[in-house]
Amino acid sequence: MVGCAIARALSEKWEDVFLLEALPKLGLGASSRNSGVIHSGLYYRPGSLKARHCVRGNHLTYEFCASHGVPHRKTGKLVVASSAADSEELSALAENGRANGVPDLRIVDRAAIRAREPRIEGWQAIDVPSTGIVSSEELVRAYARVATDRGANIVTNANVEKLERSPDRIRVTSAAGEIEARCLINSAGLYSDEVAGLLGSKMAEHKIYPVRGDYCELSRAKADWIRGLVYPMPRSDGLGLGVHFTRTLWGNTLLGPTARYVGDKNDYERNRVSVEEFAEGARLLLPGIEAADLAPAHSGIRAKLTPPSQLSSGHFHGTGMPDFIIQRDPEVPNVVHLIGIESPGLTSAPAIAEHVRELVAEILA
Repeated sequence: MVGCAIARALSEKWEDVFLLEALPKLGLGASSRNSGVIHSGLYYRPGSLKARHCVRGNHLTYEFCASHGVPHRKTGKLVVASSAADSEELSALAENGRANGVPDLRIVDRAAIRAREPRIEGWQAIDVPSTGIVSSEELVRAYARVATDRGANIVTNANVEKLERSPDRIRVTSAAGEIEARCLINSAGLYSDEVAGLLGSKMAEHKIYPVRGDYCELSRAKADWIRGLVYPMPRSDGLGLGVHFTRTLWGNTLLGPTARYVGDKNDYERNRVSVEEFAEGARLLLPGIEAADLAPAHSGIRAKLTPPSQLSSGHFHGTGMPDFIIQRDPEVPNVVHLIGIESPGLTSAPAIAEHVRELVAEILA
């Protein structure tokens, strides 16, 4: 998602843009293995790259989808406090969103929750009108299509194997051949630390820790128990926003993702969370749900910068949520690194691309 958005942004100014994709097709990893949510910028520390790029990216994503026929819908969402004990933190979360510039936030009561989501049980909720959903697969393809229409070259089956630096060039050896680049952008997601390592860069010290999230799907008979997007209060350890409900563009309802560290960046299937565990957790907000109402769905892997030993017990506003790393390499100035690009990476992608375009313009000036 982010790589294709960057290719699109760079192709507006430069003709010799190459995007190297390790897999046979674009978007087979985290870019399509997610909830497809267009986030608002509610959760992130004010002034952080996540906050700035998410709020800006929210606007740009809706604009791009409307202009290029990408299926999407602005649904709004509810972030639900299940009891009065959560009211203070709910209010603080709303204030955090307002500080980030998220528009039209308001706290609503149990009656308003029920009017919008009749099956959801909660004490209060934040109504977040700017949140929506998108077909992530179509969005990746649309960014790539615009980039290639402008002359960018997208090369698949091109896993990067070797990087050699000289004063003004980077020689890239991939499974598809060699390229000499005036500027290299490391937007390799889960593997961005390994790409930095190929350069011998100290940026490789920002290690990626894969965190897998599993999803379940509500049965067709009960898919309409959820009308839109319903989130719990975010996890206090910074691992994610909590297991939430997503009514998709296609009318099915997803429940997830969970969050669990795994040792392998390709481990999408081993020791998946059982439907019984999903059902037990879901009953807090959706009473009456049973394991028989759920079926396993897909899973995805986040590119976390926090090791398990350093999980925070702080609240949502920054202590447990590392920021995006987007910067030029201090030792190799014609390289830009993007490391730890997890959620809200999908929403932030076009704003991240603007940021990267500015850095590239500095390099190629």
